[in-house]
Amino acid sequence: MRVELTSGLIVLVVVVLLVLIIAVKSVMVVPQAQSAVIERLGKFRSVAEPGLNFLVPFLDRVRARIDLREQVVSFPPQPVITQDNLTVSIDTVVYFQVTDSRSAVYEISNYIVAVEQLTTTTLRNVVGAMSLEETLTSRDAINTQLRGVLDQETGRWGIRVARVELKAIDPPPSIQDSMEKQMRADREKRAMILNAEGARESSIKTAEGQKQAAILAAEGQKQAAILSAEADRQSSILRAQGERASRYLQAQGQAKAIEKVFAAVKRGKPTPELLAYQYLQTLPQMAQGDSNKVWVVPSEFGKSLEGFAKMLGAPGDDGVFRYEPPKEEPPASVPEEEEESVKSWFDTSTTPEVAEAVRAAEAVARKEVPSPTLGGQIAPPEESS
Repeated sequence: MRVELTSGLIVLVVVVLLVLIIAVKSVMVVPQAQSAVIERLGKFRSVAEPGLNFLVPFLDRVRARIDLREQVVSFPPQPVITQDNLTVSIDTVVYFQVTDSRSAVYEISNYIVAVEQLTTTTLRNVVGAMSLEETLTSRDAINTQLRGVLDQETGRWGIRVARVELKAIDPPPSIQDSMEKQMRADREKRAMILNAEGARESSIKTAEGQKQAAILAAEGQKQAAILSAEADRQSSILRAQGERASRYLQAQGQAKAIEKVFAAVKRGKPTPELLAYQYLQTLPQMAQGDSNKVWVVPSEFGKSLEGFAKMLGAPGDDGVFRYEPPKEEPPASVPEEEEESVKSWFDTSTTPEVAEAVRAAEAVARKEVPSPTLGGQIAPPEESS
Protein backbone atom coordinates (compact mmCIF):
# COMPACT_ATOMS: atom_id res chain seq x y z
CA MET A 1 0.00 0.00 0.00
CA ARG A 2 2.76 2.36 0.87
CA VAL A 3 4.61 1.47 -2.34
CA GLU A 4 1.54 2.40 -4.39
CA LEU A 5 1.27 5.73 -2.54
CA THR A 6 4.93 6.51 -3.14
CA SER A 7 4.68 5.62 -6.84
CA GLY A 8 1.59 7.76 -7.24
CA LEU A 9 3.29 10.71 -5.52
CA ILE A 10 6.33 10.45 -7.80
CA VAL A 11 4.14 10.35 -10.88
CA LEU A 12 2.24 13.40 -9.65
CA VAL A 13 5.48 15.31 -9.05
CA VAL A 14 6.76 14.36 -12.50
CA VAL A 15 3.52 15.47 -14.09
CA VAL A 16 3.64 18.80 -12.23
CA LEU A 17 7.24 19.35 -13.26
CA LEU A 18 6.40 18.47 -16.84
CA VAL A 19 3.53 20.94 -16.81
CA LEU A 20 5.77 23.66 -15.40
CA ILE A 21 8.46 22.96 -17.99
CA ILE A 22 5.89 23.03 -20.78
CA ALA A 23 4.50 26.28 -19.43
CA VAL A 24 7.93 27.85 -19.24
CA LYS A 25 8.81 26.65 -22.71
CA SER A 26 5.55 27.95 -24.12
CA VAL A 27 5.91 31.56 -22.84
CA MET A 28 8.68 34.00 -23.87
CA VAL A 29 8.98 37.67 -22.97
CA VAL A 30 11.05 39.85 -25.33
CA PRO A 31 12.32 43.19 -23.87
CA GLN A 32 11.77 46.52 -25.60
CA ALA A 33 14.20 47.38 -28.48
CA GLN A 34 15.00 43.70 -28.97
CA SER A 35 13.75 40.92 -31.20
CA ALA A 36 14.13 37.14 -31.31
CA VAL A 37 14.39 34.86 -34.33
CA ILE A 38 12.17 31.76 -33.77
CA GLU A 39 12.84 28.43 -35.52
CA ARG A 40 10.59 25.42 -35.57
CA LEU A 41 12.36 22.14 -36.11
CA GLY A 42 15.38 24.03 -37.42
CA LYS A 43 13.43 26.15 -39.89
CA PHE A 44 12.67 29.84 -39.59
CA ARG A 45 9.18 30.42 -38.27
CA SER A 46 8.90 34.05 -37.21
CA VAL A 47 10.52 37.02 -35.47
CA ALA A 48 9.26 37.59 -31.96
CA GLU A 49 8.42 41.22 -31.29
CA PRO A 50 8.91 42.93 -27.92
CA GLY A 51 6.35 41.72 -25.36
CA LEU A 52 4.73 38.38 -24.55
CA ASN A 53 5.15 35.62 -27.13
CA PHE A 54 3.97 31.94 -27.10
CA LEU A 55 6.03 29.01 -28.39
CA VAL A 56 5.34 25.36 -29.06
CA PRO A 57 7.39 23.47 -26.50
CA PHE A 58 10.08 21.17 -27.81
CA LEU A 59 9.33 22.31 -31.39
CA ASP A 60 10.17 26.03 -31.36
CA ARG A 61 13.43 27.50 -30.18
CA VAL A 62 15.10 30.92 -30.15
CA ARG A 63 17.86 31.06 -32.75
CA ALA A 64 19.21 34.54 -31.78
CA ARG A 65 18.27 37.65 -29.89
CA ILE A 66 18.95 40.86 -31.83
CA ASP A 67 19.49 44.32 -30.29
CA LEU A 68 17.50 46.81 -32.37
CA ARG A 69 19.14 49.93 -30.88
CA GLU A 70 21.77 51.92 -32.77
CA GLN A 71 25.14 50.45 -31.96
CA VAL A 72 28.54 52.09 -31.86
CA VAL A 73 31.56 50.05 -32.84
CA SER A 74 35.08 51.42 -32.65
CA PHE A 75 37.54 49.55 -34.82
CA PRO A 76 41.27 49.45 -34.04
CA PRO A 77 43.57 51.69 -36.12
CA GLN A 78 44.11 50.43 -39.65
CA PRO A 79 47.23 51.17 -41.75
CA VAL A 80 46.24 52.83 -45.02
CA ILE A 81 48.53 53.82 -47.90
CA THR A 82 47.77 57.19 -49.53
CA GLN A 83 48.23 58.13 -53.17
CA ASP A 84 51.69 59.59 -52.46
CA ASN A 85 52.82 56.25 -50.90
CA LEU A 86 52.66 57.32 -47.28
CA THR A 87 51.27 54.99 -44.65
CA VAL A 88 48.84 56.55 -42.21
CA SER A 89 47.00 54.96 -39.31
CA ILE A 90 43.26 55.67 -39.30
CA ASP A 91 40.94 54.93 -36.40
CA THR A 92 37.25 54.70 -37.36
CA VAL A 93 33.92 54.58 -35.55
CA VAL A 94 30.77 53.17 -37.19
CA TYR A 95 27.21 53.87 -36.03
CA PHE A 96 24.75 51.23 -37.36
CA GLN A 97 21.37 49.74 -36.53
CA VAL A 98 19.74 46.37 -37.32
CA THR A 99 16.54 46.90 -39.22
CA ASP A 100 15.81 43.29 -40.30
CA SER A 101 16.55 40.63 -37.70
CA ARG A 102 15.98 37.68 -40.10
CA SER A 103 18.53 39.05 -42.65
CA ALA A 104 21.04 39.87 -39.90
CA VAL A 105 20.89 36.24 -38.74
CA TYR A 106 20.58 34.29 -41.98
CA GLU A 107 22.31 36.56 -44.56
CA ILE A 108 25.61 37.01 -42.70
CA SER A 109 27.27 34.91 -40.07
CA ASN A 110 28.66 37.83 -37.99
CA TYR A 111 27.47 41.21 -39.08
CA ILE A 112 29.83 43.13 -36.71
CA VAL A 113 32.92 41.50 -38.18
CA ALA A 114 31.47 42.00 -41.64
CA VAL A 115 30.96 45.73 -41.01
CA GLU A 116 34.51 46.03 -39.67
CA GLN A 117 36.10 44.35 -42.65
CA LEU A 118 33.93 46.24 -45.12
CA THR A 119 34.84 49.51 -43.43
CA THR A 120 38.55 48.69 -43.62
CA THR A 121 38.50 47.78 -47.31
CA THR A 122 36.32 50.74 -48.27
CA LEU A 123 38.54 53.10 -46.26
CA ARG A 124 41.64 51.87 -48.07
CA ASN A 125 39.95 52.36 -51.43
CA VAL A 126 38.84 55.91 -50.60
CA VAL A 127 42.08 57.07 -48.96
CA GLY A 128 44.23 55.36 -51.59
CA ALA A 129 42.94 57.85 -54.14
CA MET A 130 43.95 60.87 -52.02
CA SER A 131 47.21 62.45 -51.06
CA LEU A 132 48.24 62.89 -47.44
CA GLU A 133 47.29 66.55 -47.42
CA GLU A 134 43.88 65.79 -48.92
CA THR A 135 43.36 62.98 -46.40
CA LEU A 136 44.09 65.30 -43.48
CA THR A 137 41.80 68.04 -44.76
CA SER A 138 38.94 65.98 -46.23
CA ARG A 139 37.45 64.15 -43.27
CA ASP A 140 33.88 65.08 -44.16
CA ALA A 141 34.32 63.82 -47.72
CA ILE A 142 35.80 60.53 -46.50
CA ASN A 143 33.00 60.07 -43.97
CA THR A 144 30.36 60.68 -46.62
CA GLN A 145 31.90 58.21 -49.08
CA LEU A 146 32.33 55.51 -46.41
CA ARG A 147 28.75 55.88 -45.22
CA GLY A 148 27.37 55.66 -48.76
CA VAL A 149 29.32 52.50 -49.61
CA LEU A 150 28.64 50.78 -46.26
CA ASP A 151 24.93 51.59 -46.28
CA GLN A 152 24.60 50.21 -49.79
CA GLU A 153 26.47 46.98 -49.05
CA THR A 154 24.97 46.29 -45.64
CA GLY A 155 21.39 46.89 -46.74
CA ARG A 156 20.99 43.23 -47.80
CA TRP A 157 22.17 42.20 -44.33
CA GLY A 158 19.32 44.06 -42.70
CA ILE A 159 21.69 46.74 -41.34
CA ARG A 160 21.49 50.53 -41.76
CA VAL A 161 24.73 52.50 -41.35
CA ALA A 162 23.92 55.87 -39.77
CA ARG A 163 27.34 57.53 -39.52
CA VAL A 164 31.00 56.83 -40.06
CA GLU A 165 33.55 58.97 -38.26
CA LEU A 166 37.34 59.09 -38.46
CA LYS A 167 38.55 59.40 -34.88
CA ALA A 168 42.20 59.92 -35.72
CA ILE A 169 44.51 60.09 -38.70
CA ASP A 170 48.09 59.56 -37.58
CA PRO A 171 50.86 60.07 -40.17
CA PRO A 172 54.27 58.43 -39.61
CA PRO A 173 56.47 60.12 -36.96
CA SER A 174 58.90 61.42 -39.58
CA ILE A 175 56.04 62.99 -41.52
CA GLN A 176 54.62 64.50 -38.34
CA ASP A 177 58.02 66.03 -37.56
CA SER A 178 58.28 67.43 -41.11
CA MET A 179 54.75 68.81 -40.90
CA GLU A 180 55.48 70.46 -37.57
CA LYS A 181 58.63 72.04 -39.00
CA GLN A 182 56.69 73.20 -42.05
CA MET A 183 53.93 74.68 -39.90
CA ARG A 184 56.49 76.34 -37.65
CA ALA A 185 58.29 77.79 -40.68
CA ASP A 186 54.96 78.95 -42.10
CA ARG A 187 54.04 80.65 -38.83
CA GLU A 188 57.46 82.30 -38.62
CA LYS A 189 57.07 83.43 -42.22
CA ARG A 190 53.66 84.95 -41.49
CA ALA A 191 55.04 86.59 -38.36
CA MET A 192 57.92 88.10 -40.34
CA ILE A 193 55.50 89.29 -43.03
CA LEU A 194 53.25 90.86 -40.42
CA ASN A 195 56.23 92.52 -38.73
CA ALA A 196 57.46 93.82 -42.08
CA GLU A 197 53.98 95.10 -42.92
CA GLY A 198 53.78 96.79 -39.54
CA ALA A 199 57.20 98.40 -39.98
CA ARG A 200 56.22 99.49 -43.49
CA GLU A 201 52.96 101.02 -42.33
CA SER A 202 54.76 102.70 -39.45
CA SER A 203 57.39 104.14 -41.80
CA ILE A 204 54.71 105.35 -44.21
CA LYS A 205 52.73 106.99 -41.42
CA THR A 206 55.88 108.57 -39.99
CA ALA A 207 56.91 109.86 -43.41
CA GLU A 208 53.42 111.20 -44.03
CA GLY A 209 53.48 112.94 -40.67
CA GLN A 210 56.88 114.46 -41.35
CA LYS A 211 55.70 115.51 -44.79
CA GLN A 212 52.60 117.18 -43.39
CA ALA A 213 54.66 118.82 -40.66
CA ALA A 214 57.15 120.14 -43.22
CA ILE A 215 54.32 121.40 -45.45
CA LEU A 216 52.61 123.13 -42.56
CA ALA A 217 55.90 124.62 -41.36
CA ALA A 218 56.66 125.88 -44.88
CA GLU A 219 53.17 127.30 -45.21
CA GLY A 220 53.53 128.98 -41.83
CA GLN A 221 56.91 130.45 -42.74
CA LYS A 222 55.51 131.58 -46.08
CA GLN A 223 52.54 133.30 -44.50
CA ALA A 224 54.73 134.76 -41.77
CA ALA A 225 57.11 136.14 -44.41
CA ILE A 226 54.19 137.56 -46.40
CA LEU A 227 52.65 139.18 -43.35
CA SER A 228 56.04 140.45 -42.16
CA ALA A 229 56.80 141.94 -45.58
CA GLU A 230 53.35 143.46 -45.72
CA ALA A 231 53.81 144.86 -42.22
CA ASP A 232 57.22 146.32 -43.17
CA ARG A 233 55.72 147.81 -46.31
CA GLN A 234 52.79 149.29 -44.44
CA SER A 235 55.13 150.56 -41.72
CA SER A 236 57.42 152.16 -44.29
CA ILE A 237 54.46 153.76 -46.06
CA LEU A 238 53.02 155.07 -42.82
CA ARG A 239 56.45 156.27 -41.65
CA ALA A 240 57.04 158.07 -44.96
CA GLN A 241 53.59 159.60 -44.79
CA GLY A 242 54.26 160.72 -41.23
CA GLU A 243 57.61 162.23 -42.11
CA ARG A 244 56.08 164.00 -45.10
CA ALA A 245 53.24 165.37 -42.98
CA SER A 246 55.73 166.37 -40.26
CA ARG A 247 57.93 168.28 -42.69
CA TYR A 248 54.90 169.96 -44.15
CA LEU A 249 53.67 170.97 -40.72
CA GLN A 250 57.15 172.27 -39.78
CA ALA A 251 57.37 174.27 -43.00
CA GLN A 252 53.87 175.58 -42.50
CA GLY A 253 54.73 176.54 -38.91
CA GLN A 254 57.92 178.31 -39.98
CA ALA A 255 55.98 180.15 -42.69
CA LYS A 256 53.40 181.22 -40.14
CA ALA A 257 56.10 182.30 -37.72
CA ILE A 258 57.95 184.33 -40.38
CA GLU A 259 54.68 185.85 -41.50
CA LYS A 260 53.77 186.83 -37.93
CA VAL A 261 57.26 188.26 -37.23
CA PHE A 262 57.30 190.17 -40.48
CA ALA A 263 53.83 191.57 -39.76
CA ALA A 264 54.90 192.59 -36.27
CA VAL A 265 57.98 194.28 -37.65
CA LYS A 266 55.83 196.18 -40.10
CA ARG A 267 53.46 197.29 -37.42
CA GLY A 268 56.31 198.36 -35.08
CA LYS A 269 57.95 200.70 -37.62
CA PRO A 270 61.50 200.06 -36.34
CA THR A 271 64.20 202.76 -36.35
CA PRO A 272 67.87 202.24 -37.27
CA GLU A 273 68.75 202.27 -33.59
CA LEU A 274 66.30 199.38 -32.94
CA LEU A 275 67.75 197.41 -35.84
CA ALA A 276 71.26 198.01 -34.52
CA TYR A 277 70.20 196.90 -31.07
CA GLN A 278 68.66 193.72 -32.46
CA TYR A 279 71.77 193.06 -34.48
CA LEU A 280 73.97 193.44 -31.42
CA GLN A 281 71.79 190.98 -29.53
CA THR A 282 72.22 188.45 -32.32
CA LEU A 283 76.02 188.67 -32.38
CA PRO A 284 76.53 186.59 -29.16
CA GLN A 285 74.43 183.83 -30.62
CA MET A 286 76.58 183.88 -33.71
CA ALA A 287 79.66 183.53 -31.50
CA GLN A 288 78.32 180.40 -29.80
CA GLY A 289 79.90 177.16 -30.87
CA ASP A 290 83.22 175.41 -30.50
CA SER A 291 84.51 176.56 -33.90
CA ASN A 292 83.76 180.29 -33.38
CA LYS A 293 86.68 181.53 -31.29
CA VAL A 294 87.09 185.12 -32.66
CA TRP A 295 84.53 187.46 -34.21
CA VAL A 296 84.86 191.12 -35.27
CA VAL A 297 82.24 193.83 -35.36
CA PRO A 298 82.51 195.59 -38.77
CA SER A 299 83.48 199.24 -38.57
CA GLU A 300 81.02 200.28 -41.21
CA PHE A 301 78.14 198.74 -39.35
CA GLY A 302 76.51 202.04 -38.42
CA LYS A 303 76.77 203.42 -41.94
CA SER A 304 75.21 200.22 -43.27
CA LEU A 305 72.27 200.54 -40.93
CA GLU A 306 71.91 204.23 -41.81
CA GLY A 307 71.84 203.43 -45.54
CA PHE A 308 69.35 200.62 -44.92
CA ALA A 309 67.09 203.00 -42.97
CA LYS A 310 67.30 205.72 -45.65
CA MET A 311 66.52 203.20 -48.35
CA LEU A 312 63.51 201.73 -46.62
CA GLY A 313 62.37 204.60 -44.41
CA ALA A 314 61.39 208.31 -44.67
CA PRO A 315 62.55 211.24 -42.54
CA GLY A 316 60.20 212.25 -39.81
CA ASP A 317 59.55 215.68 -38.23
CA ASP A 318 62.59 215.24 -36.07
CA GLY A 319 64.80 214.37 -39.04
CA VAL A 320 65.11 210.68 -38.12
CA PHE A 321 64.53 208.12 -40.85
CA ARG A 322 61.87 205.62 -39.93
CA TYR A 323 60.64 202.55 -41.74
CA GLU A 324 57.43 203.07 -43.63
CA PRO A 325 55.74 199.76 -44.46
CA PRO A 326 54.30 199.55 -47.92
CA LYS A 327 50.65 199.27 -48.49
CA GLU A 328 49.50 195.82 -47.60
CA GLU A 329 48.49 193.72 -50.54
CA PRO A 330 46.56 190.50 -50.23
CA PRO A 331 48.86 187.51 -50.70
CA ALA A 332 48.59 185.66 -53.93
CA SER A 333 47.87 182.43 -52.05
CA VAL A 334 47.15 181.64 -48.47
CA PRO A 335 48.87 178.49 -47.10
CA GLU A 336 45.64 177.36 -45.51
CA GLU A 337 44.05 177.11 -48.95
CA GLU A 338 46.47 174.37 -49.89
CA GLU A 339 45.32 172.14 -47.08
CA GLU A 340 42.75 170.37 -49.28
CA SER A 341 45.49 169.18 -51.64
CA VAL A 342 47.64 167.86 -48.82
CA LYS A 343 44.83 166.54 -46.68
CA SER A 344 45.52 162.99 -47.91
CA TRP A 345 49.01 163.22 -46.41
CA PHE A 346 47.53 163.02 -42.95
CA ASP A 347 45.20 160.10 -43.74
CA THR A 348 46.38 157.07 -41.67
CA SER A 349 43.74 154.62 -42.93
CA THR A 350 44.89 151.55 -44.87
CA THR A 351 44.69 151.78 -48.65
CA PRO A 352 42.33 149.29 -50.41
CA GLU A 353 45.26 147.63 -52.19
CA VAL A 354 47.05 146.97 -48.90
CA ALA A 355 43.88 145.67 -47.23
CA GLU A 356 43.23 143.34 -50.19
CA ALA A 357 46.80 142.00 -50.03
CA VAL A 358 46.43 141.32 -46.30
CA ARG A 359 43.13 139.49 -46.83
CA ALA A 360 44.68 137.36 -49.57
CA ALA A 361 47.59 136.43 -47.30
CA GLU A 362 45.22 135.49 -44.47
CA ALA A 363 43.11 133.34 -46.85
CA VAL A 364 46.20 131.44 -47.98
CA ALA A 365 47.25 130.97 -44.35
CA ARG A 366 43.88 129.46 -43.44
CA LYS A 367 43.84 127.08 -46.40
CA GLU A 368 43.93 123.38 -45.38
CA VAL A 369 46.91 121.26 -46.41
CA PRO A 370 46.01 118.08 -48.42
CA SER A 371 45.75 115.11 -46.04
CA PRO A 372 46.61 111.47 -47.06
CA THR A 373 43.55 110.18 -45.20
CA LEU A 374 41.32 112.17 -47.60
CA GLY A 375 42.79 110.53 -50.69
CA GLY A 376 44.79 113.62 -51.70
CA GLN A 377 41.70 115.91 -51.64
CA ILE A 378 41.88 119.32 -50.02
CA ALA A 379 39.56 119.72 -47.10
CA PRO A 380 37.26 122.75 -47.45
CA PRO A 381 38.53 125.75 -45.44
CA GLU A 382 36.54 126.87 -42.45
CA GLU A 383 34.51 130.01 -43.00
CA SER A 384 35.62 132.88 -40.85
CA SER A 385 32.92 134.58 -38.88
